[in-house]
Amino acid sequence: MKTTFVSSAAVTSALRYSLLRQQSELAKAQKEASSGFVADTGLALGARTAQSVTLHRDLERLGGIVDSNGLVSARLSATQKALTQVGAAAQSFLSSLTSSASGDAAYALTQKSGRATLDTLTSVLNTSLNGEYLFSGTNTDVKPINDFKPGSPTKVAFDAAFAGYFGFSQNHADAQDITAADMNNFMSTIVEPMFLGADWQTPPPAGSPWSNATNQGITSRITLNETTETSVSANNEGIRKIAMSAAIISDLLDSNVGNAARGALVTHAVSSIGEAISDIGQLEAQTGIIEQRVKSATDRINVQVDLYERYILDTEGVDYYVASARVADLVSQIDRSYALTARIQQLSLMKYL
Repeated sequence: MKTTFVSSAAVTSALRYSLLRQQSELAKAQKEASSGFVADTGLALGARTAQSVTLHRDLERLGGIVDSNGLVSARLSATQKALTQVGAAAQSFLSSLTSSASGDAAYALTQKSGRATLDTLTSVLNTSLNGEYLFSGTNTDVKPINDFKPGSPTKVAFDAAFAGYFGFSQNHADAQDITAADMNNFMSTIVEPMFLGADWQTPPPAGSPWSNATNQGITSRITLNETTETSVSANNEGIRKIAMSAAIISDLLDSNVGNAARGALVTHAVSSIGEAISDIGQLEAQTGIIEQRVKSATDRINVQVDLYERYILDTEGVDYYVASARVADLVSQIDRSYALTARIQQLSLMKYL
């Protein structure tokens, strides 16, 4: 018969190692109970871990696009509201011009309406959202439209163009003798190129451009394989026509030009502003279509996200009640281990001598 001796130190060490293992398992179990997913994906899935990594990567990309689409939708919504304001201002201006052309309103009232329309247009086009200008194209950090006020570079350029064509300023006494034909020729050869041509963006001699915006708008990715232009540029032709009509009416109706020239100005402005209202309406429709595309794209992505999340939950998810029961069981085992360790540590040969 052989007798084997067991030391209390060996027993204590074994219990300590067991306690450390239980504490490690408890940390994993608590993580699973709180997150609802396995603590160690590689250990749980084995060879399918690569598939899980791919799913999580794609899910993050889709989530990023959804967030980006939220910002795009906000920009498009603000753009739609701005275009509605521009269209309403143009409609009001057209009403004033029509009344003036028929002799029902004084030129002074029409001039004030032109000034108000120009101020509204400038204010609305220079609107910013989240620190970015809505109508600047890709130059989102640059104010798109320059002011047209006394002393401003655009006003100085316009005055210089008038004086260069007629040989005197619009406030000179000789301005009274400008005929309707002369004014129409000035509008077609000087003013229209200034607003509808390259001078709108390129500084004319001794002047500055009206617009600092780019023709190219912001292109956004709205799905993994779909992009679209999601901004409107201040260089749109309808916007240019409103600016031209409002500028000539606000400036020249308040000058010394005669009634014949004023009548020609009003007639030209009525034609231009009518075309501009149609252009703005089309622009609103295009913006609305893009806004709907972004919304539809976001809805499709959300469906994909839901499918991905369900698959990940099926492969990596844990039962909450099972995980909670596991946590409770490990806590109970650790408590018993602490109690047993304490009792073993109290064993001493001195108590039996």
